[in-house]
Amino acid sequence: MQPFKETDWSDPSVDVLDEVVDTHVHTLMVFNDEVNTFEFVIETLIDVCEHTPEQAEQCTLLIHYKGKCSVKNGSWEELVPMRNEICRRGISAEVIN
Repeated sequence: MQPFKETDWSDPSVDVLDEVVDTHVHTLMVFNDEVNTFEFVIETLIDVCEHTPEQAEQCTLLIHYKGKCSVKNGSWEELVPMRNEICRRGISAEVIN
């Protein structure tokens, strides 16, 4: 390992980020109900959130036993259409910070 040289920080070939990008991540939360079947919720998560069958099944079990589950993280613009489709299918969901 070479010793640190102060000149390493002033290398002109290194690009500097000029702009701060907001990377705030939102969460799509799905809530339990006593109406929809496990199979229907699993199918919805596969169709809407592009989960694998295993992911969808695990999320559905968490929704059932814990009352809710964070099923997807992403931008507001990405998650709102998913939330709308899940709700259109009769499942309670919200996008949260």
